[in-house]
Amino acid sequence: MNSVILIGRLVRDPELRFIPASGMAVTNITLAVDKELFGDKKQEAISQGKPTADFIYITVFGKIAENCANYLHKGSKCCVQGRITTNSYVDKNNNKQYKTGVIADRVEFLDGKKYDMPDEDIFTPVDDEDIPF
Repeated sequence: MNSVILIGRLVRDPELRFIPASGMAVTNITLAVDKELFGDKKQEAISQGKPTADFIYITVFGKIAENCANYLHKGSKCCVQGRITTNSYVDKNNNKQYKTGVIADRVEFLDGKKYDMPDEDIFTPVDDEDIPF
C-alpha cells in the first residue's frame, strides 16, 4: 500500500498552472515537516547546522489545486494525504536524477482564517413592520 499523511507548513507560496491539453489545474507546494527532534537533540542539530525539518515536494490536481493556490500561502499549516511517487530525468550533465514527492488526494487547511472584527455592532435591529412576510 502506498499511502502517506503529512502535516507541515508551506515553504513558499503555491505555484498554480494549467495543463494545456486538458485545462486541468496543477499546484505545486513544498511542505516543511518537522523531524522528531526535541530538547537537546534539536538544539544540537541547530548548532551543527543540520536541518530540523524535511522538505517534501507535493503536487495537487483539479479543484483541490485551485483551492490550494487561492487559500494557502507561505507559512500556512496544512495536512496532505496522498501517495509517494518517484520520477527520473536526465540533467544537463547527462546524469540520471531521481525526484521523490507526493501526489496529493486530499489537502486540509489547518490554519483558521483570521478576521478583524469591528469594535461597533455591525447588526442593525429591524422593526417587525419592515419584514415583508
